[in-house]
Amino acid sequence: MRFKIENDKNIQLQLSEEELIILNNALNEICNGIEVPEFETRIGANLEKVKTLLMSTGNVLDSLPK
Repeated sequence: MRFKIENDKNIQLQLSEEELIILNNALNEICNGIEVPEFETRIGANLEKVKTLLMSTGNVLDSLPK
């Protein structure tokens, strides 16, 4: 993984396909698999924002050549 800080609110990440799959799987588990008590406090975002991020990572993975 590589990153570039663009400004105080944006960071650009460069991930390998394997890293993106790991991130996608972890997001999927915290959204749909395991119970996370006090979700927003522990994760740092509400469930809807995390599901939106999960959808985005899934869309990127779906667009990769097979």
